[in-house]
Amino acid sequence: MASMIPETHEEANASTLREIERVVARGESLQVEFKRTTGQRTDAAKTICGMLNASGGFVIFGVTDDGRLVGMQVTAATLADVARELRRMDPQALLSPEAVELGNGLALLLVRVPKGDGPYTYDGRPYLRVGPTTELMRTEEYQRRLLERMHSVTRWETQPAQGITLDELDADEVVRTAEEAIRRNRLEELASRRVKDLLLGFGLLRDGVPMNAAVVLFGRADRLMPLYPQCTLRLARFRGRDMSEFIDSRLEVGNAFQLFIKAQRFLREHLPVAGRVVPGLFERVDDPLYPPVALREALANAFCHRDYGIHAGSVGIAMFDDRLEITSTGPLRFGLRATDLVGPHPSLPWNPTIASVFFRRGLIERWGRGTIKIGEATERAGLISPEFHERGGEVVVRFFPGAYVPPTRVSHELTELQRELLALLADLGPSPSVSLLSSLSEPISYPTLMRNLGQLVSYGLVERTGSARNTAWRLIGTSRSLLLPPSHRSEPDDRERM
Repeated sequence: MASMIPETHEEANASTLREIERVVARGESLQVEFKRTTGQRTDAAKTICGMLNASGGFVIFGVTDDGRLVGMQVTAATLADVARELRRMDPQALLSPEAVELGNGLALLLVRVPKGDGPYTYDGRPYLRVGPTTELMRTEEYQRRLLERMHSVTRWETQPAQGITLDELDADEVVRTAEEAIRRNRLEELASRRVKDLLLGFGLLRDGVPMNAAVVLFGRADRLMPLYPQCTLRLARFRGRDMSEFIDSRLEVGNAFQLFIKAQRFLREHLPVAGRVVPGLFERVDDPLYPPVALREALANAFCHRDYGIHAGSVGIAMFDDRLEITSTGPLRFGLRATDLVGPHPSLPWNPTIASVFFRRGLIERWGRGTIKIGEATERAGLISPEFHERGGEVVVRFFPGAYVPPTRVSHELTELQRELLALLADLGPSPSVSLLSSLSEPISYPTLMRNLGQLVSYGLVERTGSARNTAWRLIGTSRSLLLPPSHRSEPDDRERM
């Protein structure tokens, strides 16, 4: 059993000195800085500011650059000078310099630096610890951190709605959401079905006024413009692999639940199916090109996590012959990177109130698993793993088909027959003409087959190999590239992006 007798000053000093010796032995680093004397306290304060903005650490006065504990005289005036320097931090941090005696009339001065909530400034300027050095923080990084620090109390979704009253919300959608939440045991049964009482149950009223989150979730489409232009959904089906030509383009306005439904309807209208032959059944089974559960999860994430404070923002779906992209306005927050999304990561929704209502409605499940669920669904479907990116102020989830999807357009428009020939070559591999003729869904003549194969050769999609009876046709160029994993494809250039 540990002794209950308090440590003496000597024992506490010796314990702290041993701790310092262990820290100093490892040298200067992201979390450790040595200063010879308090004459360097200005530089030390910059370092402390940088550590507060990073992962915390120790600043130790009385240690040489090469790690020798030489000490210095520490008086009341010395402590006052250091304390005065630290008071130039904004916001004020809890910092208590400790004098640690060396036993020869000299002492070390230790400043333990916690990891702060930040961002912090010293003398009006923000610093950041980068490895064993201290640098000025970039302005955009400081502004991002400042916005995140203030977000919990000033976030856009909890501000009173401007120009929208309770009567301008979709009462049916509010009731429908509440009843689904009660059915799932995610909301307590309420005696009243009045819109005002239901919104209180969801935490969407402030002093009787609907919050911005209530408008995003339940605003009537005919009342959202021009006050809430961010309540929009961009939908596009492009011909080919770039944005040079539309097959379909729409801009939808509505609350998040309406847009969520419209997005899924658009996907059903435009997504082709990938056919496969089931062994033993001798019949073709058509599967969705992308697993619906993965697309649904990606859409729910986009509506929950986007930055609604950006009035020109939106959720977007862009469909190409070789990929599908779901985008949402606003960067990743709270230090999260795109590479973090493929594994377990903390759930820190930018719009927790909106996310909470989506959860209660049953559109998202456990928080923090959305992107993992997307990966699991695509893996079960046998697809290439989706990619997560930050691009031009938005987050992008990019899906790739597991089966070859013939392009609709290259340098010329492709006919349905030519697209079917490409799909057959993707399924069968290099094939002679007779195999292609027998596999087509509708009979055609041999000259028609050869004419269309010749056109595909001229487009750079197919090549002819062998000669005479050993002649075969196979995919090349653009067609083959659609079968490659993302790491082997050329990245679309800026002109191909939304």
